[in-house]
Amino acid sequence: MQFQQLQYFVAVAETRHFTRAAALVHVAQPSLSQQIRSLEKELGADLFLRARGNIALTDAGEALLPLARRILADAETARHEVRELVELRGGRVRLGATPSLCTGLLPDVLRAFHDRYPGVRLLIEEGGSHDLVRLLARGALDLALVVLPLPSPSPALTTVELLREDLVVVSSPDAPKPGDGGRRPVRIADLEGERLVMFRHGYDLRELTVAACRSAGFEPEFAVEGGEMDAVLGFVRAGLGVAVVPRMVAAGAGRGLRVTPLARPGLHRTIALAHRSDVAPPRAARELQRMLVER
Repeated sequence: MQFQQLQYFVAVAETRHFTRAAALVHVAQPSLSQQIRSLEKELGADLFLRARGNIALTDAGEALLPLARRILADAETARHEVRELVELRGGRVRLGATPSLCTGLLPDVLRAFHDRYPGVRLLIEEGGSHDLVRLLARGALDLALVVLPLPSPSPALTTVELLREDLVVVSSPDAPKPGDGGRRPVRIADLEGERLVMFRHGYDLRELTVAACRSAGFEPEFAVEGGEMDAVLGFVRAGLGVAVVPRMVAAGAGRGLRVTPLARPGLHRTIALAHRSDVAPPRAARELQRMLVER
């Protein structure tokens, strides 16, 4: 009994017509009929009652049909599983992330992923949540690490919360401490009069910090603005001003920074992993997603 014969048998059983079944499986009708006759000869029983304009299953055909369908389904499952495994030996994952997450969260996870799947290329796109959401919608990314709430909630995206991270104030050890110089932790109101090193427009951290200052009743004063994460930290080290950054970034920034927590309720941000709802991520991307969720 050949796999191809079972495919032809199921096609005839479902269409009840030899010519239409042949078209369905892309084979000439005489070849299909010959394979069905060979299968019947091997089984020692007719599978179809053949009458002009009417094809019906015999009892033997009725008994074989569910078994044949199961065999074909199992074969497709096996083909799919093998293809999925092959994808993890090659292929790519297109991941978007905010620059602060590229600095803090991603390195350890990406190293673990690369150690396990060295053949998978990792393509990283840095940007703010606004930009990453647009790239996801266009199909230019498989996954993106974004800050919630999304700038414009979209039913076409699925998000999974990963962590809630505190924000802290960083300053140069050579500069006076933020606020009154002695209070620890620092209130948002203590940043009034401080010169801030501020991220460029489109950064979630910029919008969050400016909104918090305005809620505290003052307009923030900028010493420098328009930088990316590395530039902001460098300007703070140089004593140009203070900045509000994620705790994870501050912890990994090395020497040359004073880290001061914010007084309760403080500032926080929620990090989520997003992907398109209408398209299943590739197997390699789903594996990276699992590692990020379980990190």
